Amino acid sequence: MSDYTEVDKKQDMQILHSMGYAQELERRMSQFSNFAVSFSIICILSGGINSLAQATSGAGGAAIGIGWPLGCFISFVFAVAMAQISSAYPTAGGLYHWGSILGNRFTGWLTAWFNLLGLVTVLGAINVGTYYFFMGSFGTPYFGLEDTTMTRIVFLAIITGAQALVNHMGIGLTAKLTDFSGYLIFVTAILLALVCLAAADTYEISRLFTFSNYSGETGGNVWPQTSGTWVFLLGLLLPIYTITGYDASAHTSEETVKAAHSVPRGMISSVLWAALFGYIMLCSFVLMIPDMDEAAKQGWNVFFWAMDAQVNPIIKDVLYLAIFVSQWLCGLATVTSVSRMIFAFSRDGGLPASKALSKVSPTYRTPVAAIWTGSILAVLFVWGSSLVSIGDTPVYTIVVSCTVIFLFFSFAIPITLGLFAWGTSKWDKMGPWNLGEGMFKLFAILSIVAMVLIFVLGIQPPNDWALYITVGFLMVTGIIWFAFENRRFRGPPIGDEVARRQAEIAAAEKAVGEA
Repeated sequence: MSDYTEVDKKQDMQILHSMGYAQELERRMSQFSNFAVSFSIICILSGGINSLAQATSGAGGAAIGIGWPLGCFISFVFAVAMAQISSAYPTAGGLYHWGSILGNRFTGWLTAWFNLLGLVTVLGAINVGTYYFFMGSFGTPYFGLEDTTMTRIVFLAIITGAQALVNHMGIGLTAKLTDFSGYLIFVTAILLALVCLAAADTYEISRLFTFSNYSGETGGNVWPQTSGTWVFLLGLLLPIYTITGYDASAHTSEETVKAAHSVPRGMISSVLWAALFGYIMLCSFVLMIPDMDEAAKQGWNVFFWAMDAQVNPIIKDVLYLAIFVSQWLCGLATVTSVSRMIFAFSRDGGLPASKALSKVSPTYRTPVAAIWTGSILAVLFVWGSSLVSIGDTPVYTIVVSCTVIFLFFSFAIPITLGLFAWGTSKWDKMGPWNLGEGMFKLFAILSIVAMVLIFVLGIQPPNDWALYITVGFLMVTGIIWFAFENRRFRGPPIGDEVARRQAEIAAAEKAVGEA
């Protein structure tokens, strides 16, 4: 980062000071690192592989050939709208601040809770996906491990603990590993695509645009029996669920150089590159499948079934190892995102034990308590929810189906507020990355339409309990807000409060050696 001058550093700090915050975290992330942290969480080698059955056991080849780019565009409209706001307000826990500044204390608080619950549960879900990938690739074939609750939780505790430890040791080490993750995902996705194309019996390109209906038993009951139109729409959840997590670029704003420029670029480029490389990889995989009807019957095991049938065992295991490492690094980047959200919300008193959770280590310049708290909560969530079922469905499965709904709600709230706040006293100054009023409002409206679609798709069977959980969560948060938080929670500093904080800012920076 030789081009990061003292003038740039002062400008980054001045922007932060103008929002009432100290430079407690350390700016060690380049523009590429900011891109890489989001690209690592998106991780097409995680969601794109672990959730592949949503396509192959749904609308078949067309769910990839047509559905993938369509679903990626839905995620892209959110990223573009969020990028505009992030350039104006580049802070850790960005979504929470946007919701507060563009709206009010309540909308900021609600955004924070949606984002926080989404991030904690998605960390658990990502590492559970890593566990099942490990079991399918190495755990059962080579080590004879059986899938039990205890095995799953011990595995999760080990890998999540390692992710937390790396984050604890400083953003420099984390950034180096997520940079490596970015390159690893690119290389592995291309290698997997080449191997799939080399192993394909024929290149039946038409299957990428052939609509099927594998709902019900013909698709291993991944989706309940439904119409061809609905099963295609449900398949959009594969790219939508995979292409998320790009809010990490915003969460690491205070650790990114030239944040007002770098964060929006990191957010948008992570979505575009993931969409492109994911499309190449998944189309190649579909072309390799020996028989689409047989693939549909495999359900969630379709990736391992096809790789076992078509790929050389040694090459297959090398690819599996690279994919496993990529998935672990995906969890590593997610711990970073979770902890910065906890840190940002806590420094404004938004959580229990906020004083401890917002403390930054002078040695490592990281929010240590927030890192370990988010990681422990993710493991406890998986453990507790795996032990309880509603009917025949584990609570874990039901809650995970709500995860992306929660995350996209936390995206949609500040975007919607920005639609009405543009040009008013709440948002009269744009950042250096500026779409212009017309383009921003277009993407904001598209984001609202996309949010409605995601919510409707996310509560369809077998995830119909997600509706009750989402409504229940809204009711509980409403009660908590009006009974307790409305009187207690002050929100981020705005107006005169920013000026009053200047002495605290200087003291906080001195405590971590910044001043």
